[in-house]
Amino acid sequence: MRATTIHAPGDIRFEEVPDPRIEEPTDAIVKVVAGCICGSDLWPYRGENDVTAGSTIGHECVGIVEEVGSAVSTTKVGDFVIVPFCHCDNTCVHCAAGVQSACVNLGITQSGQGEYARVTQADGSLVATDGMPDDHLVPSLLALTDVMATGWHAAVAAGVQPGHTTVVVGDGAVGLSGVLAAAQMGAERVIAMSRHEPRQEIARAFGATHVVAERGKEGEAILADLTDGVGADSVLECVGTDGAMKTAFAVARPGATVGFVGVPHGVELPVRRMFQKNVGLAGGMAPVRRYLPDLLDRVLSGAIDPGRVFDLTLPMAESAEGYRAMDERRAIKVLLQP
Repeated sequence: MRATTIHAPGDIRFEEVPDPRIEEPTDAIVKVVAGCICGSDLWPYRGENDVTAGSTIGHECVGIVEEVGSAVSTTKVGDFVIVPFCHCDNTCVHCAAGVQSACVNLGITQSGQGEYARVTQADGSLVATDGMPDDHLVPSLLALTDVMATGWHAAVAAGVQPGHTTVVVGDGAVGLSGVLAAAQMGAERVIAMSRHEPRQEIARAFGATHVVAERGKEGEAILADLTDGVGADSVLECVGTDGAMKTAFAVARPGATVGFVGVPHGVELPVRRMFQKNVGLAGGMAPVRRYLPDLLDRVLSGAIDPGRVFDLTLPMAESAEGYRAMDERRAIKVLLQP
């Protein structure tokens, strides 16, 4: 098959690689209908993570089940499925506690930017739609494989409640999904930190009541004014950098919780402030399968349209341009079609 591969920082190719195959009885092979580039894919692209030359890249996709292992009973060949980026059996002790991203049989999608992907725990992971979805729904269904569920997880971890003032740090696809999640959960004020007009527009469409373009101390001062010096009831950290984390804690009111879902890079927690102000930290890798049924219902009912985060669609053969566009912030999130 053909798939997107990474050979070194900045070196993305679309080339022939071995087809994925059934390796365990619980596996399924999915023919990819749509995949996409994640903000976390930019870490190795920028040289921040180690790269194994020639490895496939991409962990988000939706598609049609092509083949299943002998132990797969509920997933059927021909099903159109949403593929959570983290695979789980959905039965182990951690899954039962709602932490499917720590499943004892955890797997991760490896070739979501390719023509086929192997899912290691098909019955526990895959969620099928009722027949083939309309084309206009595919972007939103694709968003459920990671970014929408991750933004939702940030809001859950932060303890967003009706009436809250919620601040979202980060205006990438996950941050924008966090804005949508907070609004859906009933936050009275959702403050998006964004200095890019196209992202601000989507944030407002998703339910942001305020947008703060300033960063650092200046942004923190504006947020203090907006909250009459009290701070935010809940904060979503959707970036993963030390600056974003410092801002998140600086704007959180005493007793609040910061929900973090940005993959941490060089983060040092302000433990003394956390102690003095009783500000908590919760979150991590999103248990996508936990949230999928609810989020799918919201998409199909028209309550949410998270697919709006895709502002550039390219053929997979042009995936390298998709990486450049996201790296240069010319695109929020790129959808790739085989």
